[in-house]
Amino acid sequence: MIADAENEGPAFELQYFLAGKSRHTLMLFHHFIDAWKAVGPVSVHPAKTMIGIANSHKRVVYITQLGKNFVHVVFPFKERYDDNLCFQKIARVPGDVQCNHHLRIFLPEDVNEEVLYYMKLAYDS
Repeated sequence: MIADAENEGPAFELQYFLAGKSRHTLMLFHHFIDAWKAVGPVSVHPAKTMIGIANSHKRVVYITQLGKNFVHVVFPFKERYDDNLCFQKIARVPGDVQCNHHLRIFLPEDVNEEVLYYMKLAYDS
C-alpha cells in the first residue's frame, strides 16, 4: 500500500484509516480491495480525507468512509449511469462533467455482478 508522494507521512498511512474500525468494516474493506485485484492490478493511495484505488494510469474509485458496519465508495464517472440498483446517489460535480456514483457496502455480497460491472467500467475507462 502506497501513499501519494505529495501526501507522504504518518497522517496519510493506511493504518490510520483502519485503526479502531470494527472487524466487520475491516472485512468489507479487504473484500472490496480483493474484488478490485480480481478486476486488474490496483494500488491503494491513502490521502488526507479518503482512500483512492488506482490502476496504472488513474484513480478509479474513492473510499470516502469506513463506518461502523459499512464502507462508502464513490465512483467518479464522466456520465450518469441511472439504470442500476447499486448506487444510492448520483451527483454531478458542479462545474464539471464528472458524476459521482455513491455505493455503500454493508455485506460482502453487495459487491455483486452489477457492482463488478461498474468496477470493470471504471477500471477500463
